[in-house]
Amino acid sequence: MTATPERLPERELEAEKIKMKEEKTYIIRSPHILPKMSQLDPRAHPAVDSTAVFKKDIFKNRVLFCTGGGSGICREMTEAVMRHGADATIVGRNVERLTKAAQELSAATGSTCIAVKADVRDPKQVQAAVQLTIEKYGRIDFVINGAAGNFLAPISGLSENGFRTVIEIDTLGTYYTIKATLPHVRATKGSYIHVSATLHYRGTPYQVHVSAAKAAVDATSAVLAVEEGPHGIRSNVIAPGPIEATEGADRLLPTGREDSWPLPTGRKGESRDVANAAVFLFSDAASFISGQVLVVDGACEHVRGFALPYPQSVLDPASVKHLIKPRL
Repeated sequence: MTATPERLPERELEAEKIKMKEEKTYIIRSPHILPKMSQLDPRAHPAVDSTAVFKKDIFKNRVLFCTGGGSGICREMTEAVMRHGADATIVGRNVERLTKAAQELSAATGSTCIAVKADVRDPKQVQAAVQLTIEKYGRIDFVINGAAGNFLAPISGLSENGFRTVIEIDTLGTYYTIKATLPHVRATKGSYIHVSATLHYRGTPYQVHVSAAKAAVDATSAVLAVEEGPHGIRSNVIAPGPIEATEGADRLLPTGREDSWPLPTGRKGESRDVANAAVFLFSDAASFISGQVLVVDGACEHVRGFALPYPQSVLDPASVKHLIKPRL
């Protein structure tokens, strides 16, 4: 699953809907909320708050810069880092959602969070967001590249614009954020976390755009780790699996098949599972961990299958139309 999906501007969204309708491209319709952990295996180990494991002040006087931090997994990651003393900047396109999130994060943690509107596809906007962060805090220690886009579409029905848009948000957005923050992260000998996925580990139908984008993110992180390691920088990837009650899961699991994913640990993941991983990777406990991909999925990747009927969904997309709907 990808984290914190970015919605397209309305003009692009409507154009893409028309294009997808003409090409009979579909995306999941899933209005259901995933089952809570209490409905699953009672033997499952519960997710815990990171403050039960790590000291609350381990990130005191540190600053986090997070793209996609206004909602979903990346908001949870931001809150977790802030609960350990860091201040933060969250970046995205929806200024109302960002502002509300920043206020709530500040109130919940006692740390400071500011909201900065920026489209990660525009390097100048990213640079401006970084500059505002430096003006506010004077430093950047941690960066989370979390802005992402996702929808379901087969190669035969995916428009060039749809493919390009996901690459621009996920891959170029990550690159632009690295470029803009790098001098400041060098100065603090800080750390990067890039939010990826597990979709590209195998051929996942209807996910060529996301698979390509996230594979590039993984490779970028590895190169960043070896190039900037001598400067004191670490770079790692977190690849979340199925995380309950997130927009990504709601959009990507088929109607009526929300419980079809096998669960080796007895439960679905929670956003705090990913947040806990972020706290660990940013902490000094992970000082010798760099250039790695940390899959946070309770071993689901090892037993997963394609959610839509296969090969039926590839040979006859119309036959699974009741499971999905046109949407970007």
